[in-house]
Amino acid sequence: MRHHPRSILITGASSGIGAALAAAYAAPGASLHLGGRDRGRLGQMVERCRMQGAMAAGETVDVTDAPGMARWIAESDRRHRLDLVIANAGISAGGEAGVATEAHLNAEDMSAVTRRVFATNIDGVANTVLPALELMRARTEPADGRYRRGWRGQIAIVSSLAGMRGFPGAPAYSASKAAERAWGEALAARLGDDGISMSVVLPGFVDTPMTERNPFPMPMLMTADEAARTIRRRLRRHSARIAFPFPLYLLAWFVAALPPLLIDPILAALPDKRS
Repeated sequence: MRHHPRSILITGASSGIGAALAAAYAAPGASLHLGGRDRGRLGQMVERCRMQGAMAAGETVDVTDAPGMARWIAESDRRHRLDLVIANAGISAGGEAGVATEAHLNAEDMSAVTRRVFATNIDGVANTVLPALELMRARTEPADGRYRRGWRGQIAIVSSLAGMRGFPGAPAYSASKAAERAWGEALAARLGDDGISMSVVLPGFVDTPMTERNPFPMPMLMTADEAARTIRRRLRRHSARIAFPFPLYLLAWFVAALPPLLIDPILAALPDKRS
Protein backbone atom coordinates (compact mmCIF):
# COMPACT_ATOMS: atom_id res chain seq x y z
CA MET A 1 0.00 0.00 0.00
CA ARG A 2 1.50 3.31 -1.08
CA HIS A 3 0.01 6.75 -0.67
CA HIS A 4 1.28 10.08 -1.90
CA PRO A 5 0.70 12.70 0.81
CA ARG A 6 -0.19 16.16 -0.37
CA SER A 7 -0.90 17.91 2.93
CA ILE A 8 2.00 17.50 5.35
CA LEU A 9 2.68 18.99 8.78
CA ILE A 10 6.25 19.01 10.09
CA THR A 11 7.53 20.23 13.46
CA GLY A 12 11.11 21.42 13.86
CA ALA A 13 11.03 22.51 10.22
CA SER A 14 13.31 25.52 10.53
CA SER A 15 16.58 23.55 10.41
CA GLY A 16 18.19 20.12 10.19
CA ILE A 17 16.17 17.08 9.18
CA GLY A 18 12.88 18.97 9.49
CA ALA A 19 13.95 21.61 6.97
CA ALA A 20 15.31 18.94 4.63
CA LEU A 21 12.00 17.06 4.83
CA ALA A 22 10.07 20.23 4.02
CA ALA A 23 12.25 20.79 0.95
CA ALA A 24 11.87 17.14 -0.09
CA TYR A 25 8.08 17.35 -0.02
CA ALA A 26 7.83 20.83 -1.55
CA ALA A 27 6.35 20.53 -5.04
CA PRO A 28 3.35 21.77 -7.02
CA GLY A 29 0.18 20.42 -5.47
CA ALA A 30 1.69 19.99 -2.00
CA SER A 31 0.43 21.88 1.06
CA LEU A 32 3.05 22.21 3.79
CA HIS A 33 2.38 23.26 7.37
CA LEU A 34 5.73 24.03 8.95
CA GLY A 35 6.40 24.65 12.63
CA GLY A 36 9.59 25.89 14.24
CA ARG A 37 11.01 28.07 17.01
CA ASP A 38 13.21 30.35 14.89
CA ARG A 39 10.92 32.80 13.08
CA GLY A 40 13.61 33.98 10.68
CA ARG A 41 14.81 30.55 9.56
CA LEU A 42 11.25 29.29 9.39
CA GLY A 43 10.26 32.17 7.13
CA GLN A 44 13.16 31.39 4.82
CA MET A 45 12.08 27.75 4.66
CA VAL A 46 8.51 28.72 3.83
CA GLU A 47 9.73 30.93 0.99
CA ARG A 48 11.96 28.16 -0.35
CA CYS A 49 9.04 25.71 -0.40
CA ARG A 50 6.85 28.25 -2.18
CA MET A 51 9.55 28.78 -4.78
CA GLN A 52 9.48 25.02 -5.40
CA GLY A 53 5.76 25.28 -6.17
CA ALA A 54 4.21 24.19 -2.87
CA MET A 55 1.61 25.99 -0.82
CA ALA A 56 3.43 26.59 2.46
CA ALA A 57 2.59 28.26 5.78
CA GLY A 58 4.83 28.65 8.81
CA GLU A 59 3.90 28.77 12.47
CA THR A 60 6.29 29.85 15.22
CA VAL A 61 5.26 27.22 17.71
CA ASP A 62 6.60 25.68 20.91
CA VAL A 63 5.88 21.94 20.94
CA THR A 64 5.72 21.98 24.75
CA ASP A 65 2.58 24.17 24.51
CA ALA A 66 -0.12 21.48 24.33
CA PRO A 67 -3.13 23.79 23.72
CA GLY A 68 -1.18 25.80 21.14
CA MET A 69 -0.11 22.66 19.30
CA ALA A 70 -3.64 21.25 19.28
CA ARG A 71 -4.97 24.54 17.91
CA TRP A 72 -2.33 24.76 15.16
CA ILE A 73 -2.81 21.16 14.06
CA ALA A 74 -6.60 21.56 13.95
CA GLU A 75 -6.34 24.80 11.97
CA SER A 76 -3.91 23.21 9.52
CA ASP A 77 -6.25 20.25 9.05
CA ARG A 78 -9.19 22.58 8.38
CA ARG A 79 -7.22 24.41 5.68
CA HIS A 80 -5.97 21.26 3.97
CA ARG A 81 -6.84 17.85 5.37
CA LEU A 82 -3.58 16.44 6.78
CA ASP A 83 -2.32 13.30 5.11
CA LEU A 84 1.00 13.08 6.99
CA VAL A 85 2.14 14.51 10.33
CA ILE A 86 5.85 14.32 11.16
CA ALA A 87 6.79 14.88 14.82
CA ASN A 88 10.39 15.91 14.25
CA ALA A 89 11.14 18.71 16.74
CA GLY A 90 13.73 17.81 19.34
CA ILE A 91 16.64 19.16 21.37
CA SER A 92 19.71 17.75 23.07
CA ALA A 93 21.16 18.70 26.42
CA GLY A 94 24.45 20.30 25.45
CA GLY A 95 23.03 22.66 22.86
CA GLU A 96 20.18 23.79 25.08
CA ALA A 97 22.24 24.21 28.23
CA GLY A 98 25.06 26.13 26.65
CA VAL A 99 27.53 23.64 28.15
CA ALA A 100 29.77 21.04 26.61
CA THR A 101 27.97 17.83 27.52
CA GLU A 102 25.46 16.36 29.95
CA ALA A 103 28.40 14.87 31.83
CA HIS A 104 29.67 18.39 32.69
CA LEU A 105 26.45 19.49 34.37
CA ASN A 106 26.19 19.97 38.11
CA ALA A 107 23.23 18.43 39.94
CA GLU A 108 21.04 21.55 39.68
CA ASP A 109 21.71 22.07 35.98
CA MET A 110 21.25 18.38 35.22
CA SER A 111 17.79 18.48 36.77
CA ALA A 112 16.77 21.53 34.73
CA VAL A 113 18.27 20.29 31.47
CA THR A 114 16.85 16.78 31.81
CA ARG A 115 13.36 18.17 32.36
CA ARG A 116 13.76 20.53 29.38
CA VAL A 117 14.91 17.70 27.10
CA PHE A 118 12.06 15.45 28.26
CA ALA A 119 9.52 18.27 27.88
CA THR A 120 10.53 18.88 24.26
CA ASN A 121 11.37 15.39 23.08
CA ILE A 122 8.70 13.41 24.93
CA ASP A 123 5.89 15.83 25.78
CA GLY A 124 6.46 17.70 22.52
CA VAL A 125 6.04 14.53 20.49
CA ALA A 126 2.89 13.64 22.44
CA ASN A 127 1.57 17.16 21.88
CA THR A 128 2.00 16.60 18.14
CA VAL A 129 0.85 13.01 17.79
CA LEU A 130 -2.20 12.99 20.06
CA PRO A 131 -4.11 15.85 18.37
CA ALA A 132 -3.28 14.38 14.96
CA LEU A 133 -4.55 10.96 16.04
CA GLU A 134 -7.77 12.49 17.34
CA LEU A 135 -8.41 14.20 14.01
CA MET A 136 -7.58 11.13 11.93
CA ARG A 137 -9.63 8.73 14.04
CA ALA A 138 -12.67 10.99 13.61
CA ARG A 139 -12.57 10.64 9.82
CA THR A 140 -15.15 8.39 8.21
CA GLU A 141 -14.31 8.63 4.50
CA PRO A 142 -11.25 9.56 2.45
CA ALA A 143 -11.13 13.16 1.26
CA ASP A 144 -11.03 12.07 -2.39
CA GLY A 145 -10.24 9.11 -4.59
CA ARG A 146 -6.50 9.08 -3.84
CA TYR A 147 -6.75 6.63 -0.98
CA ARG A 148 -8.25 3.22 -0.41
CA ARG A 149 -11.48 3.33 1.57
CA GLY A 150 -10.82 3.26 5.29
CA TRP A 151 -7.33 4.80 5.22
CA ARG A 152 -7.28 7.86 7.47
CA GLY A 153 -3.71 9.17 7.61
CA GLN A 154 -0.07 8.70 8.48
CA ILE A 155 2.10 9.81 11.41
CA ALA A 156 5.88 9.65 11.80
CA ILE A 157 8.01 10.20 14.89
CA VAL A 158 11.65 11.13 14.36
CA SER A 159 13.62 9.39 17.10
CA SER A 160 17.29 8.36 16.81
CA LEU A 161 19.55 5.32 16.86
CA ALA A 162 20.61 6.76 20.23
CA GLY A 163 17.21 5.56 21.44
CA MET A 164 18.20 1.92 21.00
CA ARG A 165 20.08 1.97 24.30
CA GLY A 166 20.93 4.36 27.15
CA PHE A 167 24.27 6.07 26.50
CA PRO A 168 26.27 7.47 29.45
CA GLY A 169 27.45 10.46 27.41
CA ALA A 170 23.87 11.61 26.77
CA PRO A 171 21.51 10.15 29.39
CA ALA A 172 18.58 12.56 28.92
CA TYR A 173 18.82 12.61 25.13
CA SER A 174 19.07 8.84 24.67
CA ALA A 175 16.31 8.24 27.24
CA SER A 176 13.98 10.67 25.49
CA LYS A 177 14.66 9.06 22.12
CA ALA A 178 14.06 5.61 23.61
CA ALA A 179 10.68 6.79 24.90
CA GLU A 180 9.78 8.14 21.47
CA ARG A 181 10.77 4.86 19.84
CA ALA A 182 8.91 2.62 22.26
CA TRP A 183 5.73 4.71 22.20
CA GLY A 184 5.70 5.00 18.42
CA GLU A 185 6.30 1.31 17.87
CA ALA A 186 3.57 0.39 20.35
CA LEU A 187 1.15 2.71 18.55
CA ALA A 188 2.12 1.29 15.18
CA ALA A 189 1.01 -2.16 16.30
CA ARG A 190 -2.41 -0.82 17.32
CA LEU A 191 -3.31 1.81 14.74
CA GLY A 192 -3.49 -0.37 11.65
CA ASP A 193 -7.06 -1.37 12.48
CA ASP A 194 -7.91 2.34 12.67
CA GLY A 195 -6.62 2.96 9.13
CA ILE A 196 -3.69 5.04 10.44
CA SER A 197 -0.08 4.11 9.71
CA MET A 198 2.65 4.98 12.21
CA SER A 199 6.38 5.06 11.51
CA VAL A 200 9.31 5.58 13.88
CA VAL A 201 12.42 7.07 12.28
CA LEU A 202 15.82 6.16 13.75
CA PRO A 203 18.57 8.10 11.96
CA GLY A 204 22.24 7.68 12.67
CA PHE A 205 24.62 10.64 12.48
CA VAL A 206 23.21 13.45 10.33
CA ASP A 207 25.07 16.67 9.58
CA THR A 208 22.85 19.26 11.31
CA PRO A 209 23.35 22.13 13.78
CA MET A 210 22.63 19.57 16.53
CA THR A 211 25.60 17.38 15.62
CA GLU A 212 28.16 19.90 14.42
CA ARG A 213 29.51 20.37 17.97
CA ASN A 214 30.32 16.70 18.46
CA PRO A 215 34.10 16.42 19.05
CA PHE A 216 34.36 12.77 18.03
CA PRO A 217 34.29 11.01 14.65
CA MET A 218 30.75 10.28 13.48
CA PRO A 219 30.76 7.12 11.35
CA MET A 220 28.65 7.09 8.20
CA LEU A 221 27.73 10.76 8.64
CA MET A 222 25.15 11.79 6.05
CA THR A 223 23.69 15.11 4.98
CA ALA A 224 20.23 16.17 6.08
CA ASP A 225 19.06 15.98 2.45
CA GLU A 226 20.24 12.37 2.20
CA ALA A 227 18.42 11.52 5.41
CA ALA A 228 15.25 13.23 4.20
CA ARG A 229 15.27 11.27 0.95
CA THR A 230 15.60 8.00 2.86
CA ILE A 231 12.80 8.93 5.25
CA ARG A 232 10.48 10.01 2.45
CA ARG A 233 11.10 6.83 0.47
CA ARG A 234 10.45 4.58 3.46
CA LEU A 235 7.37 6.56 4.54
CA ARG A 236 5.86 5.88 1.13
CA ARG A 237 6.20 2.18 1.96
CA HIS A 238 4.71 2.76 5.43
CA SER A 239 7.65 1.10 7.16
CA ALA A 240 6.96 0.85 10.89
CA ARG A 241 10.67 1.27 11.73
CA ILE A 242 12.89 3.42 9.49
CA ALA A 243 16.43 2.87 10.80
CA PHE A 244 19.49 3.94 8.82
CA PRO A 245 22.25 3.61 7.80
CA PHE A 246 21.86 -0.15 8.13
CA PRO A 247 25.40 -1.00 9.37
CA LEU A 248 25.09 1.56 12.18
CA TYR A 249 21.60 0.31 13.00
CA LEU A 250 22.95 -3.23 13.20
CA LEU A 251 25.70 -2.06 15.56
CA ALA A 252 23.19 -0.20 17.76
CA TRP A 253 20.97 -3.28 17.88
CA PHE A 254 23.94 -5.45 18.87
CA VAL A 255 25.05 -3.03 21.59
CA ALA A 256 21.51 -2.94 22.99
CA ALA A 257 21.43 -6.74 23.09
CA LEU A 258 24.62 -7.07 25.14
CA PRO A 259 24.36 -7.36 28.94
CA PRO A 260 25.29 -4.18 30.87
CA LEU A 261 28.15 -5.96 32.60
CA LEU A 262 29.91 -6.29 29.24
CA ILE A 263 28.95 -3.10 27.43
CA ASP A 264 28.73 -0.43 30.18
CA PRO A 265 32.54 -0.08 30.66
CA ILE A 266 32.97 0.37 26.91
CA LEU A 267 30.19 2.95 26.61
CA ALA A 268 31.45 4.87 29.64
CA ALA A 269 34.83 5.32 27.91
CA LEU A 270 33.33 6.85 24.75
CA PRO A 271 33.42 10.65 24.21
CA ASP A 272 30.41 12.53 25.50
CA LYS A 273 27.81 13.88 23.12
CA ARG A 274 28.12 17.66 22.94
CA SER A 275 25.00 18.45 20.94
